[in-house]
Amino acid sequence: ISLLYTIKFEVMLKNIIVAALAINLCVGFYLPAIAPVNYCSEGISTCKNSALPVLVNRLDSTESAIPYDYTKFDFCDIDPSKSPPSENLGQVLFGDRYHVSQYQLSWKKNEQCKKLCTRKYSKGNTDDVNKVQALKKIIALNYVHHWVVDNMPVAWCIKNRMDPSGKDICTTSFPLGCYFEKNGKTDSNCVNADKEHVEETFYLLNHVNFTIEYKTMPDNTGRVVAVKAQPSSHTDEECDGHVPLSLDLSNDLSVTYTYSVTWVENNRVAWASRWDYLLNSENQVNVQWYSILNSMVIVLFLSGMVAMILLRTLHRDIARYNQLDPEDPQEEFGWKLVHGDVFRPPRKGMMLSVLVGSGAQVFMMVTITLLVSCLGFLYPGNRGFLLSMGVVMYVCFGSPAGYFSARIYKSFGGEKWKSNVLLTAFFVPAIVFSVFFLLNLILWGKGSSSAVPFGTLCGVLALWICVSVPLTFVGAFFGFRKDAIVYPTHTNQIPRHIPPQNFYTKPLPGIFMGGILPVGSVFIQLYFIFNSIWAHQIYYMFWFLFIVFLILVITCAETTILLCYFHLCAEDYHWWWRAYLSSGCTALYFFIYSIYFYAERLKMEGAASLFIFFGYTFIMSIYFFLLTGFVGFMSCFLFINKIYSVVKTD
Repeated sequence: ISLLYTIKFEVMLKNIIVAALAINLCVGFYLPAIAPVNYCSEGISTCKNSALPVLVNRLDSTESAIPYDYTKFDFCDIDPSKSPPSENLGQVLFGDRYHVSQYQLSWKKNEQCKKLCTRKYSKGNTDDVNKVQALKKIIALNYVHHWVVDNMPVAWCIKNRMDPSGKDICTTSFPLGCYFEKNGKTDSNCVNADKEHVEETFYLLNHVNFTIEYKTMPDNTGRVVAVKAQPSSHTDEECDGHVPLSLDLSNDLSVTYTYSVTWVENNRVAWASRWDYLLNSENQVNVQWYSILNSMVIVLFLSGMVAMILLRTLHRDIARYNQLDPEDPQEEFGWKLVHGDVFRPPRKGMMLSVLVGSGAQVFMMVTITLLVSCLGFLYPGNRGFLLSMGVVMYVCFGSPAGYFSARIYKSFGGEKWKSNVLLTAFFVPAIVFSVFFLLNLILWGKGSSSAVPFGTLCGVLALWICVSVPLTFVGAFFGFRKDAIVYPTHTNQIPRHIPPQNFYTKPLPGIFMGGILPVGSVFIQLYFIFNSIWAHQIYYMFWFLFIVFLILVITCAETTILLCYFHLCAEDYHWWWRAYLSSGCTALYFFIYSIYFYAERLKMEGAASLFIFFGYTFIMSIYFFLLTGFVGFMSCFLFINKIYSVVKTD
């Protein structure tokens, strides 16, 4: 007995040790690129971080879809002695290009009007005139800077006049200039608009006042909890902004870039919560919370009602069909009439199977990417990681595409398995890559930073050909090896005549109706997604996005099943394509919403921005079509197999 107690005690002790180690690992675990960095003043041997590098990034605008590299314009030179951090694939696609600037931020060392560099422009020099005109052009389009310090965006905070408490609104960018119109009006970018200005004049914000808040640690080091910048325009050496700097080349022009640094101790904010002042400053955050919750309640209520009605009706139909005597000459009625034709292979079965396989690939990619996002690996500062992971997941899930496509095509009795595999591997990716390449040519021609370099483009192409295509072949191999799907009913040799249909049971009305409810469940979320992509806002509510994705899947499934049931009751057995298209029609409304967002929210100018916006939106619509179409098709496929397997047929 004593030996038994000894063994139990040792086992319990081991469990306690393992649990303690696990807790210790959890406490000391940080996600890549977001581990805290402790800073200290120079001369302390135990600390090596005394300077905070300022990373300059792209310039972009809500009035143009074309971002530019910081080095494209005549600002101060970057620091050639320090190599910038490498961008991931998603950051490259977003147009991020990081450079280490010459701004010097030493720990807890205040600076006042420190000179960075001087740029001189001669009115008779064509090159200088072009440089100034380039600055005027991007100022007119309200381009903004994106800088990063300690892996946090440099924020520009202004007073919220609509808030009685006077709470600041902070954005992750700040303007580089402003323009005074003829009537004296200006935009909000002129932060020192109370000074004397000249009408129809461009002003450059050549001074930046950094305010860095830090938290003191027990070992006398510190951590950065906020970085804010207040730009202003000045021509004097004191940087007081009494005389703003105009980009007027009627005479020779001299531009001196300066900056000031103010360190403020703030021990009330924990390092883990340092993003809160940015995330809580996003416009209409409260509206998003309540709107999403309201949408979830409404859609779940409607889905419950649809499911309840459908299940009750089906239960009554199945009980009535099974009570009929097979020898009774009474004529069959309802959806049982088409049991001999419901599994008849559709026209263009090859293309349908390819689309189903491609939809399975997109569905797996979206599901895994959102799950990883919910686990916290995609924090707000890593802007491009979500897109990078989506591309990698799409490539790695080539096997489900080949498997589903092969299984569906084999169930249709198809024999051209080689064509099926090749179309599954190349059809959708080739369309997307062609559109993307054309858009990239436009960006190359405009000199945009979001133009993917040729080497990266070749790398993505190699990733597709060397990884996705072989995996598609592997999935198709296992799909064709398995026995064909056995349907619960036999197909008649002679197709049954389909009677005249009502308006709502005809193909086109049914397809267009199928996408209304699914897009209604996500249209509020679409605003914030588009806002994040094109208006450069931070998106961080991945749990809400995942919940909305589940609601979308449930809504697509139930809507397609309901429409499919109505069509079968109307003796129309052509459900294969209709199931895919009625749910996939959600992508059409998705694209229509993008037109509204472009016209009302962005107000972009130029044909290039028009092509870029709708080109990338078209690519997103393709994947949205594949995703929703796959969900609708598989739901209807499983539903029909189930209901015809529980009724008695001859």
